[in-house]
Amino acid sequence: MADLAEVTEIMGKGQAWLPGKRVKFDFGDTGVILLDGVEQQVSNDNLPADATIRISFDNFKKMAKGELGATTAFMMGRLKIEGDMGVAMQLQQVTSKLNLGQG
Repeated sequence: MADLAEVTEIMGKGQAWLPGKRVKFDFGDTGVILLDGVEQQVSNDNLPADATIRISFDNFKKMAKGELGATTAFMMGRLKIEGDMGVAMQLQQVTSKLNLGQG
């Protein structure tokens, strides 16, 4: 399965950002992925964001493979959202187009 650098690259190639918004995935000790719709880039910079999604990298990979639903993860406390909930909800439309489950 992909590591943080590979997932960051895949999301960058897939332009997995929301125009004009910054969304950060915070994986704790594993690092972060910042989907920067202002600069239209994906990076591992730990910068302020409109919404921060806190989830373990393992659970993120399960979601990417379709083994764990975002709603289920949220209800179970495996996924936490800080900031603009609306921005975070829109993100599912973007990430669902990416195939992070291969590799």
